[in-house]
Amino acid sequence: MKRMPLLLLLLLGLLAFAPKPKLTTVKLASTLSVGVPKEFAPLPDDGIAVKYPSPRKPLAVYSNPSGRVDYSVAVRPTTFESFDYGVLLKIYKSSIQRLYTKVDFIKEDIRTVNGRDFIYFEFISTVSDTRRNSQLTPIKRYQVVQYAIEGSQLYVFTFVAPADEQAQWQPTAQAVMSAIVMKK
Repeated sequence: MKRMPLLLLLLLGLLAFAPKPKLTTVKLASTLSVGVPKEFAPLPDDGIAVKYPSPRKPLAVYSNPSGRVDYSVAVRPTTFESFDYGVLLKIYKSSIQRLYTKVDFIKEDIRTVNGRDFIYFEFISTVSDTRRNSQLTPIKRYQVVQYAIEGSQLYVFTFVAPADEQAQWQPTAQAVMSAIVMKK
């Protein structure tokens, strides 16, 4: 029992020296720059249309070489303002829970990155086929989603990876979300 604090301290020390994910800064708009993992490539428009079928295409999508991990940036109109973040945290959490069969939240918070406030969610989502006699395996994803409001626009930053690869991608997802620069 006395060894537990020592082991925990040793583990934290090793994590401090873990290599930081290498990011490339990409300017998406005159007021928006993001950090993208070096090995990720932009998804072409036809790839975005297949992977993200929606009337409003994301501003940008970057994918790892296998195509299993994505980082996307979307912009939507909103009537909310940044001082509404406390209320919006609850609304967006509820929206996330309605999208999936099950959601296990790892973290939910309002945090400041590079002088800008963001609503932050980190979670494991599960989608199950609930039809009778279904033999399909549930799909589990590790996700980090960050929201920010600028003027009348809502910016949504999303990092998605297979849940069984969470340990591998969690440091990258956190680095990506910490590399967002939005200028006023």
